[in-house]
Amino acid sequence: MRIIADLHLHSKYSRACSRDLDLEHIHQWCQYKGINLVGTADFTHPAWFKEIKTKLSDDGSGLYQLKNYSDQIKFILSTEISCIYSQGGQMRRLHICLLVPSLATVEKIIANFEKRNFNLQADGRPIIGLSAKALAEIVLEIDSQSLIIPAHAWTPWFAVFGSKSGFDSLKECFEDLTPHIYSIETGLSSDPPMNWQLSALDNITLISNSDAHSPANLGREANVFEIEQNKFNYQEIYRIIKEKDQNKFLYTIEFFPEEGKYHIDGHANCNYSCLPAVSKRNNNLCPVCKKPLTLGVLHRVNDLADRQQADSGSQIPFRHLIPLQEIIAATLAVNKSSKKVANLYFNLVKKIPEFNLLLDSSETELKKIAGDEITDSIIKMRAGKINIEPGYDGIFGKISVNQKLSPQQKSLL
Repeated sequence: MRIIADLHLHSKYSRACSRDLDLEHIHQWCQYKGINLVGTADFTHPAWFKEIKTKLSDDGSGLYQLKNYSDQIKFILSTEISCIYSQGGQMRRLHICLLVPSLATVEKIIANFEKRNFNLQADGRPIIGLSAKALAEIVLEIDSQSLIIPAHAWTPWFAVFGSKSGFDSLKECFEDLTPHIYSIETGLSSDPPMNWQLSALDNITLISNSDAHSPANLGREANVFEIEQNKFNYQEIYRIIKEKDQNKFLYTIEFFPEEGKYHIDGHANCNYSCLPAVSKRNNNLCPVCKKPLTLGVLHRVNDLADRQQADSGSQIPFRHLIPLQEIIAATLAVNKSSKKVANLYFNLVKKIPEFNLLLDSSETELKKIAGDEITDSIIKMRAGKINIEPGYDGIFGKISVNQKLSPQQKSLL
């Protein structure tokens, strides 16, 4: 069966995150989206871990289910750790995702962190003064079936390849533990073809996740697996990612990378952005304030790339999607957070989950429930026929589909 998995998100205990990010709302939004497997997030936070233990049940598969629900939505134990440390004469700031197979493993990780006096209560994504390698060493010694995955690997801040504090290779970061790093998360501002320009990543499994800070953003990026019902367990997820199994890992669901908020170079305060070639002509300085630009993901990929493209046949496929709420907002020419968008969105997903609409529904089916304009926007998105003003320095890209609202759409608001 098809499994749509979002493995990296946050809880209500992470800074700058929605108070609605509790297990019940996460589960509810998985239903709206059509997500089968979702991360618990933030398992090192004491109050959140207590909720995980209280509200989720283990069926012996290494995956967990919300108690008193009989659907197929499963939770996988996950968290993100912020590693801030000095290495090679430079301050490093890296975010690392962890996936682990049991509550017992989580308890051992928490105990290890508490012995080191890390403040786990301050944030669902705790800051620790350990290197990424040291973190990996601790976690793998506790449970060798854990996955250590560099988060949003290319973003300027807090990323393994980030222009502000990252490394030029996984080996430089993880040293002798690099063979145990099976995967990286591409992040919203890069997509697989950009990553394929680095031959060093040929054996690395590229995954994509939402890094959601609110329930509505769940699934804005995701992973699609084909797993038999009797093998829907942690070990199979672990194996597929470790082995880069192209028969079981069908594709990733990706933002158009231009929409990500760090795709190109720029300065938000100066309202200035540019492509890498322009930055380089200006010595990577902002022409407005004359200070160093925030160099985006495209710039960083270009710097590290050792080829123009790779054989896509040896890689996990991908599909670019725009979240349904954004499609509706762009079609209506209103803000994504408007009541009009919410009303129409819920009217649609209560009939057909979002991913089924975006991935599977025929044009005829879409027109029956969504009307001509939303359907046209979805069809254009599938074909990549959209306009995006690229994001930069923390500002998301702007999508344009140039559509007007039909009388049928207005009747649903």
